[in-house]
Amino acid sequence: MKPHLIIFGILIAGFIAFNLFLQSDSDRTNTAINIIYASVLFGYISFLAYTLLRKMKK
Repeated sequence: MKPHLIIFGILIAGFIAFNLFLQSDSDRTNTAINIIYASVLFGYISFLAYTLLRKMKK
């Protein structure tokens, strides 16, 4: 489970770094990138929850 949390931490750090330092000039592009990145983060959270529930079932 620890590698999953490390990957999640890296994804969160990337999201924060993008929003603080790497924004593009267009607001529409920033919004699109934020929506896609947030979708990936929520998908990874659901994967973590599924993995945890599967481990608890055993």
